[in-house]
Amino acid sequence: MKIVIASDSYKGSNTSLKVASLIEEGARAVFPEAEYVKIPIADGGEGTVDALVSGLDGTLVTVPAEDALGRTVDAFYGIVGGKAVLEMAAASGLPLLAENEKNPRIASTYGTGQLLAAALEAGYRDITLGVGGSATNDGGAGMAQALGYALKDASGSELPRGGAALEDIASVDDANVHPMLKDAAIHVACDVDNPLLGENGASAIYGPQKGADPAMVAELDAALEHFADVVESWKGREMRNVPGTGAAGGLGFGLIAFCDAVIKSGIDTILDLTEFETKLKDADLVITGEGKIDGQSIRGKVPIGVAARSRPAQVPVLAVVGDIGAGASAVYEYGIDSIMSTVDRAMPLEEAISRSRECLVDAAERACRMIRIGMTIAGE
Repeated sequence: MKIVIASDSYKGSNTSLKVASLIEEGARAVFPEAEYVKIPIADGGEGTVDALVSGLDGTLVTVPAEDALGRTVDAFYGIVGGKAVLEMAAASGLPLLAENEKNPRIASTYGTGQLLAAALEAGYRDITLGVGGSATNDGGAGMAQALGYALKDASGSELPRGGAALEDIASVDDANVHPMLKDAAIHVACDVDNPLLGENGASAIYGPQKGADPAMVAELDAALEHFADVVESWKGREMRNVPGTGAAGGLGFGLIAFCDAVIKSGIDTILDLTEFETKLKDADLVITGEGKIDGQSIRGKVPIGVAARSRPAQVPVLAVVGDIGAGASAVYEYGIDSIMSTVDRAMPLEEAISRSRECLVDAAERACRMIRIGMTIAGE
């Protein structure tokens, strides 16, 4: 029997690989002779690099870069299978700022551009960038400036950093762009499909969590619209409505415009990097999971991505999850065959988190005992 374990992390308690190890521990109590294959999974957000580097015997490279407010921090990227894996949160992430420092009017993606430049200068031309967890709303302007693009106002002066400054952009000059950029293939791992502008855009949907009040949201959206007008005119094509361009405060838009990047589902990107289909070969069961599964999970979350890859191989998929929310039954239409909650009785969230490890082991064992009953009934 071969069991593949490919779960998301449980935010606030366990990493992806720790979840997989705990599930294996519970499953081994029932199927001790089975072959277990653990695959690190993330969706492109914070923790993606760590999951891939630790799970695939990669290397972590530390480099200095600016945070969203221009302070130098120890950022990082990973090397996995000869490819570079980055997460913008390592430099431009919201967790790097104190609550009273959040200000998307001045926050910049410059540090993310520095990370990209560092990977290019280290010789990497196949680069994956996860774009979750940003503190910014600058459309990738700072990232572009770090890579050598000159973004100028009507007087010919370079734009200052931040989302508010985009209202003054008048031109784009690519004369001094990083020479290695043209040979790079940049893949954007993105778990949202928001456009750049409007009620579902970067400013309206994600601005408030970055410190924007309603007036600032309107200001930032207008600035992004003007930025898009100028950049699209320079580029010669419309990009603002491409799904995912609103990710990370519009960084998705900037990556397409300035790096000719390709935006792809975060989970699909990670599954490709981990060579999921190859590891799935001859599997009898896939166990996946996340902290909470509900009706929103069908919108590109890890269990659905794993199930979509498992379905063509006709491998059943079990989801072991921390909580089962409203509308969770929708996932059965997307390849999840059964759901098992780790919570074995009613308990406060704090207790569920503190007991998460023992509960994961127990849930995996309970699920596998039911699977063994099914095998007995079927005469296997």
